[in-house]
Amino acid sequence: MAAPVAPGRVLPTLNEDGTRRWIRPKWSDGRWATRRRVVAYALLALYLAIPHVYLSGKPTILLDLPRREFTFFGVTFLPTDTLLLMLLALSAVIAVFLATALLGRVWCGWGCPQTVYMEFVFRPIERFFESGVRGSTKIDAEGGRLHWRRWAKHAVYLVIASFLAHTFLAYFVTWDAVSHWVFGAPAAHPVGFAITTIVTAAVFLDFAYFREQVCLVACPYGRWQSALLDNDSMIVSYDANRGEPRGKGKDRSGKGSCVDCAACVTTCPTGIDIRNGLQMECIHCTQCIDACDHVMDTIGEPRGLIRYSSRHLLSGDRTHWLRPRTVLYPLAFLLFFGTFVYQLSARDAADVTVLGTASGAPFAMQNATQVSNSVRVRVANRTALTHPYTVRLIDADDATLIAPMNGMRVDPGHTETMPFFILAPTSSFRHGTREIALSVTDGAGFTTRLTYRLRGPVRDDDDDHGAER
Repeated sequence: MAAPVAPGRVLPTLNEDGTRRWIRPKWSDGRWATRRRVVAYALLALYLAIPHVYLSGKPTILLDLPRREFTFFGVTFLPTDTLLLMLLALSAVIAVFLATALLGRVWCGWGCPQTVYMEFVFRPIERFFESGVRGSTKIDAEGGRLHWRRWAKHAVYLVIASFLAHTFLAYFVTWDAVSHWVFGAPAAHPVGFAITTIVTAAVFLDFAYFREQVCLVACPYGRWQSALLDNDSMIVSYDANRGEPRGKGKDRSGKGSCVDCAACVTTCPTGIDIRNGLQMECIHCTQCIDACDHVMDTIGEPRGLIRYSSRHLLSGDRTHWLRPRTVLYPLAFLLFFGTFVYQLSARDAADVTVLGTASGAPFAMQNATQVSNSVRVRVANRTALTHPYTVRLIDADDATLIAPMNGMRVDPGHTETMPFFILAPTSSFRHGTREIALSVTDGAGFTTRLTYRLRGPVRDDDDDHGAER
């Protein structure tokens, strides 16, 4: 039984019989392409340089998942900084929402790594190798024999994917660790070798096979735009009032400016026809603008048949830059980012946590009158200097702190844990617990006070003591 055929193309990346339509867009040079190229190469240089740049002795960006420490531009955030990380993430999201409300999917077309790598790294390589392959699109669509140039292209893709994958991993384990994995024997670090192999394969498959499918299927951003855009948002638009009715030929009488050359379609990296209006697949890459401007120059028509415009402008109205979302988004950004900056500047020089015993019983009886609790103090030094931290009991004359060495040196950005014991008389416990206060100081002005609940035996006369009180 033959496969059903749709009465027309349902999606720009699908043929009518449901098979994948491989998109090989024609590059269109122009003023917008030049601007995007400058932005893309600047972002690529930044991405490749960040793992090698250190600020205050720390990597510029390091997402240390095993230690749950996240460093951004020399500032390290710990697991206890959940509020700060949440405020930073919300600020970034609101900034993208604001950019979308003003300029449409400018992030997708200009800043998204998927677009930057695809259009300015992998597609130029593809055009270089396949410029002489006849019917290159049919080779993919029909699964035919691959031309030797395509094999060469995939080999280069694999090398670049490996380099990008290793750079990506450097954001999580530092470049020194990645270098150790690369030049060391795989058997010496099997986990690191497995991770680099998996990430390399993922990057290769992304840009060699999935391509625009990541934007159209996996990424939810295109589906959000209906809620993020309004009639005043500046988007890549086709001016139907000027372009219609379309028509070919030199005689333009009674025809619009559009000559139906399909240059805007053949250059689109997601395969859409911008003349059909705003579509989920449009990433606002502006390639159709440059392609159409070139055609307009050729036929002697003014540029701008396809341009950045709003639906209000296209309908003859005027664009309102001041509107609810362009007011609320900046206010929300200032609120969240301002709170982030304030909290960041006001946080303590060290993050101190009191922990109980890592294993075993919560307490031990030293004798009939003394209870011992194993306690740990974990200190994360947020400053740029090494400090010695000491711990002492506050207002607990009947209790004793016993430590092998009461004091530990913690390097900048590092976390250390000091174990010790606290002895307290059995009579001081009520219903098996007793609260104590600890003071942790670094000798340079930092002091913090923490409370901790000791554990002890439940005595028969606890209720009597409670009644006396």
